[in-house]
Amino acid sequence: MEGARTHNLRDISVRVPKHRLTVFTGVSGSGKSSLAFDTIAAEAERLVTGTYPAFVRNRLPQHPPADVDRIDGLVFTTIVDQRRFTGNARSTVGTASDIAPLLRLLFSRLGKPGAGFSPAYSFNDPAGMCPRCEGLGSVDDIDLDRLLDRSRSLREGAVRFPTFAPGTYRWKRLVHSGLVDPDVPLGRLPSAKVETLLHAEALPLDDPGPDYPKHGLFDGIVPRLRDSYLRKTPSRLTAEEQERLAGVVTRGVCPECAGTRLSEAARGSLIDGRSIADWSAMPVGELRDVVSAVRDPSVAPLSQAIRERLDALDSVGLGYLSLSRESRTLSGGEAQRVKIVRHLGSALSDVCYVFDEPSTGLHPHDVHRLLELLARLRDAHNTILVVEHHPAVIAAADHVIDLGPAGGEGGGRIQFEGGPGELVTAGTETGRLLGAPLRFRERTRVAQGAVTISGATSHNLRDVTVDVPLGVLTVVSGVAGSGKSTLIAGELPRRHPDFVVVEQAPLRGGIRSTPATVLGIAEPIRETFGKATGKHPSWFSANGRGACPVCKGKGVIITDLAFLDDVQTACDACGGTRFNPDALAARLHGRTIADVLAMNPADAAALFGERSPIGQRSRWLDRVGLGYLTIGQSLDTLSGGERQRLLLARHLADAGPAHELRLILDEPTAGLHGSDVDRLLALFDELVDDGATLVLIEHDQRVIAHADHVIDIGPGAGAEGGTVVFEGTPSALAEHPTSLTGRHLRTRSRRRTAPGTPTRPGTVPGRAR
Repeated sequence: MEGARTHNLRDISVRVPKHRLTVFTGVSGSGKSSLAFDTIAAEAERLVTGTYPAFVRNRLPQHPPADVDRIDGLVFTTIVDQRRFTGNARSTVGTASDIAPLLRLLFSRLGKPGAGFSPAYSFNDPAGMCPRCEGLGSVDDIDLDRLLDRSRSLREGAVRFPTFAPGTYRWKRLVHSGLVDPDVPLGRLPSAKVETLLHAEALPLDDPGPDYPKHGLFDGIVPRLRDSYLRKTPSRLTAEEQERLAGVVTRGVCPECAGTRLSEAARGSLIDGRSIADWSAMPVGELRDVVSAVRDPSVAPLSQAIRERLDALDSVGLGYLSLSRESRTLSGGEAQRVKIVRHLGSALSDVCYVFDEPSTGLHPHDVHRLLELLARLRDAHNTILVVEHHPAVIAAADHVIDLGPAGGEGGGRIQFEGGPGELVTAGTETGRLLGAPLRFRERTRVAQGAVTISGATSHNLRDVTVDVPLGVLTVVSGVAGSGKSTLIAGELPRRHPDFVVVEQAPLRGGIRSTPATVLGIAEPIRETFGKATGKHPSWFSANGRGACPVCKGKGVIITDLAFLDDVQTACDACGGTRFNPDALAARLHGRTIADVLAMNPADAAALFGERSPIGQRSRWLDRVGLGYLTIGQSLDTLSGGERQRLLLARHLADAGPAHELRLILDEPTAGLHGSDVDRLLALFDELVDDGATLVLIEHDQRVIAHADHVIDIGPGAGAEGGTVVFEGTPSALAEHPTSLTGRHLRTRSRRRTAPGTPTRPGTVPGRAR
């Protein structure tokens, strides 16, 4: 590739070897994703899409030609990112990993008594789904006591739901149906009449009023709500509709199938005394042993294929999951690792796979097993591109491309190309951190008291009692699924409400929300534009009068592909800026509202003044390691770690005295380069020195070594975890004989340089730039 200029790339040229594992690394915002995803992967996808008929092309993402002078040698490319699975309740770990179809086939051959062919064991097929819940495992019931005000008449608004409010279309159908007297309170009407009003379906009316639609059949209140709202996939409902429903709907486990989703025949078909629902509810690690016990030679290839996929799930640290778990409940890192397992079973070769930080959420013990899976993909004659910060992943690469030297406008240049061993001595920031031994905190701070969690038994916790010290930096470690989040993000704030959890969960507002709206600086920016231009502030809102009329202020056109992920393409009318021409005609110091929202926090602070509320709040983004973001960037583009640090910035901007802060952070360093981790740790030290209490759930060994106090949970995941393995200082943990965390700390602290031997021959000679 020659002359790449995508986003902040600085006219770079690079050679990426085929059939090798190449890691793109560098500080946050240096251009790694711009090179791997937005140039290589996007151009490959554009060229493949161009081979399809026009009808198909019109329904696929449209990418402009890459901003590059020349690019050759591209192959079919697929992105394995950290996007969560869509909000379809019918998707589970089993269906997403393609293990569920194999289990169904196995039960159709060996299950006694047989329920039928494999569709009879599927909760997504009418032949196998529970008829009561239609394969969802839960039923939504409308709470009539919350829905109805029986002291009021229909005309007075007895139905407490906006769709049936007085004056609305649905209200008129009720009032003019002729079924009941609309002026009599519901509580005084005959129960049979109210029952018809509530539950009738497609009922011909005997004596409707003159304002009732002609030839219209009557649907009761409950069927109307069910068809209009409850049968929709939650992701298809607006936030307002979901909020309305929450007030009148209760959800419970289906009483007929007990949450298994399956028909009676499928539930009654057994192998060695267990049904397919029992198998699906087991943790993957246990299920692997159950499948291994199936010795029937007629299904030997099938059971072998199931075992291989279960082994792969366990190898990427997901052995604690069950196949019945809904895929929409998985974190971004968990979702990506499930996708890896799915691709391992593919018959395709000579494919280019592009991964986005696959080590996110993994304990060092699991990272090495992840690398084995990536090596298996590569050795099947595939090309593996990985955007990554983890030292072990970089050290295992065949080829490394280090970008920098800084983020944003200060990045976009190739700092180094070559093997990981040469990177250590190349003089780049990544090389320096890769070769540096782990150092423990020399002097730990003294706790100012403690709070206690006693007898915790949630999920896999086994009667855990532990003290959490106050006024210090505490890190909770352990393998994925050991019970860290259950204990610290669940039990601690429940028992001690003064602790606040800053999560990685998606923020409300989706595509329309930005760092500016989360930080609370969007409105002051609009008001400043309004004062300077004489226009109303709503002209500078993509949700108000300034919105592009084509994309409605979203900046993209979203195409619904039903069961597939929605496709987003940039809006041609506004060029992705979200604003209409009238809004873009107004300028502040020569800049449009779109120009300002495209600024990073430092530039925004400089424009509005460092001491202004906008400037002061913007600076918090830089302090939590998000200085490379633009303040108008859609939250949909942020990773879980970035969302969490954005919430942390807002919390700190709003917070009172530091000694009142008691924060719980779940992997706050996710997605950060080592140099950015140092900056974040410096901020944590500053807060703790001022009296704050910080509790971090972390895998990063440098963060663990920097803590004042460590609580290690384990020893394993799922049923093998849930106990406190160690409490004390990081240096003492490194000497613990049985802790997996301690073992890796000990190894890393004694190592002087990173392993530099490439995993296979043919590595391109290294060169610093």
